[in-house]
Amino acid sequence: MTSLQKLAAETAQQFVKTYGRLPRWIVAAPGRVNVIGEHTDYNDGFVLPMAIEHYAVMAADRSMDGNNVVHIRDTSGAEPVLVDLSAPVQPGLPQWGNYPRGVIAGFLGRGINPGGLDVLLHSTVPLGGGLSSSAALEVSTATLIEVVSGQKIDPVAKALLCQKAENDFAGVPCGIMDQFVSVMGRQNHLLLLDCRSRKIELVPMNDAAVSLMIINTNVKHELVGGGYAERRAQCELAAKILGVPALRDATAEMLESAKAKMDEMVFRRARHVIGEIERTVHAAEGVRASNWPAVGQLMYASHDSVRDDYEVSCPELDVVVELAEAVGLKGGIYGCRMTGGGFGGCAVALVKTEQVEAISEKISAGYKKKTKIEATIFVTRPAAGATVIKA
Repeated sequence: MTSLQKLAAETAQQFVKTYGRLPRWIVAAPGRVNVIGEHTDYNDGFVLPMAIEHYAVMAADRSMDGNNVVHIRDTSGAEPVLVDLSAPVQPGLPQWGNYPRGVIAGFLGRGINPGGLDVLLHSTVPLGGGLSSSAALEVSTATLIEVVSGQKIDPVAKALLCQKAENDFAGVPCGIMDQFVSVMGRQNHLLLLDCRSRKIELVPMNDAAVSLMIINTNVKHELVGGGYAERRAQCELAAKILGVPALRDATAEMLESAKAKMDEMVFRRARHVIGEIERTVHAAEGVRASNWPAVGQLMYASHDSVRDDYEVSCPELDVVVELAEAVGLKGGIYGCRMTGGGFGGCAVALVKTEQVEAISEKISAGYKKKTKIEATIFVTRPAAGATVIKA
């Protein structure tokens, strides 16, 4: 039994406890980790994410009372969400409900009405670690509506509908990566996503001798004073000075020759993005060729760049990467970097599968000694995207 089937069976049992009957439908959507390609998405660049073996599972049945309401309970005991389908769907409380609300509104806007439902959500995607628990919840909701209504929508349209839900209902200005991976992830493949054309290339990673280790620092520093918006503006300014539509279209040589025309900080932000886009494309080539040492070196170079030029790392993430470098290739680590928006959250390491336990112990002990914080560590292989388990 796969971990997903097991999770689905647990969710079905919980559904029976909650609603007193078996669910008619069960669907799941995964979280994701970005292997490389940080802060390149809003610069029209490339990202190289994959779906992880942690999911948001939804079990559902028609509501018994015949009301046109979607009733969502969560196994964590969070406040339930009620979405009345007979009135225009608006953002509201509890806040976590805005993710499914936005998705339901998107489907209603397309003339697809799921009707009244009793739903139970069970998610194993860690919250607040930058592993896209929100995208998993959105895509799981969208997949449920598709299976209940019998109307599937195009995968790209589905991902964009979920992204719009997060932008408009949850007020999070995320790019397209998280939802695309949660919808279109494929087992044993990374996804090379071109954020300009929205084209996806599946990059096979069939070598079971390597895995990805996710190290959650269990810290989250606030993005001080709108750090994200500020960096976006700096990238746009650099592109304007270089006379290109986006930093995707610039080269390191172009940047170097325009150095005198821009502020030193703007120069460094652009240097990160231009270098990171190139590293991402090379990393995809390395994965295709199973050249793990090369991929690992690109991951380390990526971390140095987000730390020094883009300045979105933090002391705890830097400690994890330093510990990984100390373990080194001999100890089974090819490379490591922070992943996600930064200022906390997770690091991702490319590791030898057979040395996972020893690596986990070393990083865990070293991190606790230096930061007094317990890290949460798990290993994953590239997982499948949105799945219908019971229809």
